[in-house]
Amino acid sequence: MRAFTCPSCSTRLFFANLTCSCGAAVRYRPETDAFTRDGADCRNRAAIGCNWATASNGGGLCRACAMTEVVPDAAASGNKALWSDAELSKRRVLVGFARWGWFAACDPGPRPRFHLLSESLANGSARVMMGHQAGLVTINVTEADHAVRVVRREAFKEPYRTMTGHHRHELGHFMFERLAGRLGFLPKFRAMFGDERADYAAALARHHAKGPPGDWRARHVSDYASAHPHEDWAESFAHLLHLTEIIDSFAAEGLGAADLPVGGYDPYGEADAGKLIGLGVHLGIALNRVNRAMGLADIYPFVLSAAVRDKLAFVHGWMRVGPAQI
Repeated sequence: MRAFTCPSCSTRLFFANLTCSCGAAVRYRPETDAFTRDGADCRNRAAIGCNWATASNGGGLCRACAMTEVVPDAAASGNKALWSDAELSKRRVLVGFARWGWFAACDPGPRPRFHLLSESLANGSARVMMGHQAGLVTINVTEADHAVRVVRREAFKEPYRTMTGHHRHELGHFMFERLAGRLGFLPKFRAMFGDERADYAAALARHHAKGPPGDWRARHVSDYASAHPHEDWAESFAHLLHLTEIIDSFAAEGLGAADLPVGGYDPYGEADAGKLIGLGVHLGIALNRVNRAMGLADIYPFVLSAAVRDKLAFVHGWMRVGPAQI
């Protein structure tokens, strides 16, 4: 993510800031990808700390909050904080999409709708299944709780599980539906990922019963990606976004690397997918070493085979052309 500055005093700001140290109240404007003192606050500013400016057609909400149709039961203890964390994660992810033009003002296509649900209700509990169906993304905000998320990560034997990852994965499913109608997409998709028309429920049941094939690492970025072509796409999609954001944040800090171009490198403008993926992997390994020095888990605990890199390059090729290209 890019670095930001206060519109009043030019002091550095971070993406979640509501105010600057100079005392100025600030709000983020996605149209300009910058902070401003102009405009009106999102209606959710007081409730969950949303620092975006209202959208012209958002009914008092910002562009991101207006996508959320259902929010967690506010009467249940802790749900407001979980909702706040889930929306912040969603806003971060949406900013990355907008760098390629997706869901921005220039995008004429449909936007995702969100149901942010919690397992905790005022009068009991509920089972929440994360997923995507026909433009609706359901996110379980209970996993905004770090302790809950770690328990589930261990239970599913996953090396990585975050709210940001959930948003990128589910939005990957949404983007498949948007891209499926484009000329040439489906034949190329099926040649690389397989036939998405295969029985999805049967494939998941088989995966959960028997686990991934023994050679899944040669062809898939995660064992879950081996379950079905839809999941292979969504996992590959999320990883392409992970690597792009790692590079963008690294470059925004003014840090250097042997293969990082000098002078304001913009990975969202990179046309060479191989270069982008290679740089992301390089930085991921470097940041893993930094985390290990502090006794922390790896930031990017994955090894990408040649086949997986080809899949990420496929995602990159379709995402970077943006929504205006038909």
